Amino acid sequence: MDAGYRTTAIDHGARLGIDVHPVHRPPGARGFTIIPRRWTIGRGIGRLMHHRRLARDYERHPHRSEAMSHLAMIDLMARGLTGEATPNWRGT
Repeated sequence: MDAGYRTTAIDHGARLGIDVHPVHRPPGARGFTIIPRRWTIGRGIGRLMHHRRLARDYERHPHRSEAMSHLAMIDLMARGLTGEATPNWRGT
């Protein structure tokens, strides 16, 4: 989580019983600085969008959409463990 959203995100997480740990910039850093683990969520969502069914809102019920997200994550983890390349629907 970016430190700019610290107060609202920490307060919301506390209400839900979730520990939120903001990522701070190194002291004395100026300009663009790579901050570890900052883009983890965005990268995960980007990987999910490679699955055609999740790229659009095809599902009418939230539980089906959740199930498709679970299947996509299982596929991503299995491919990561086996070392296979992920086929990309954008090239078709």
